[in-house]
Amino acid sequence: MTILVTGAAGYLGNQTVKKLVALGHPVRAMVRNRAKARLRLRDVADQIDIVEGDVTNRDSLAPAMRGVSAVIHYVAIAMEKRGQTYDGVNFQGTVNVLDAAEAAGVKRFINMSQNGARADLPYRFLASKGRAQAYVAASNLQWTALRPSAIFGPQDEFFNTFARLLKVTPLVFPLIGGGVAEFQPVSVYDVVEAVIRSLDDDGAIGKELALGGPEVLTLGEIERRIIEAMNTWRLLLPTPVALLRPAVKIMEATLPGSPVSASLLELLAVPNTVPDNALVNHFGMQPIPFAGEHIAYLRDNTIGDTMAKFLHNATVN
Repeated sequence: MTILVTGAAGYLGNQTVKKLVALGHPVRAMVRNRAKARLRLRDVADQIDIVEGDVTNRDSLAPAMRGVSAVIHYVAIAMEKRGQTYDGVNFQGTVNVLDAAEAAGVKRFINMSQNGARADLPYRFLASKGRAQAYVAASNLQWTALRPSAIFGPQDEFFNTFARLLKVTPLVFPLIGGGVAEFQPVSVYDVVEAVIRSLDDDGAIGKELALGGPEVLTLGEIERRIIEAMNTWRLLLPTPVALLRPAVKIMEATLPGSPVSASLLELLAVPNTVPDNALVNHFGMQPIPFAGEHIAYLRDNTIGDTMAKFLHNATVN
């Protein structure tokens, strides 16, 4: 039976589709942007079924569910742009996908949640993901939720943003919020492995599994590792979040591909660490560290790609 991957052109989605194909699984890739899908799924395009679907349009989802045995749901936004909202995409989009899956008789549902997400939080991104997962947990499907810390790997939108900003910020770089916020960066390859293992893991049904890397790193340590990976140098200047907010608001208002938003800045107040790491404790894996060759992809960012991303929100990798 076919496995449906929503958000299949995203960086988690396309890596998952490729891994499923390599394992011999029939895959239906649901995408919203066919141009992005052609770029990221071109190596397996003749081995999968690519369908267009929009999680905010309930009518577009039923055809994608036909003949599907499991759904891997990835679609979410980290920043609100062009009329897309956290409530509309992260929450209601998940509701729509799950309802369509139930109506089609799908049994297995893997939901990509977020570490720290809770419906009662004052942070709109985390609250939207928390509300979505609460809806999944109340369903009759055999669900598993995965809750990763910040995910790194080619095409990521968090660590690559720092690399792009370094390309256009000479000599001095802000140590955001003093660099004290804590993360437990987790590799995209480990997250994808956990997702695929969950499909056939009865022990994962009805569980929310937090995923993290092998180290807890402060934002300052992360910035220094990115600078080192890019073979460059910057003077890191401690900068309070309050001082960054006006610049961030200007970027949000003027750049189609703004690298950050005010709502994301707020998340620096929330520790993004994983005390009970399911990669180790449930899946028995050795997580990939945010270091060395594993972050060498950051140096692939160019000035041209950076400007295309910031000015046109182009897909650059």
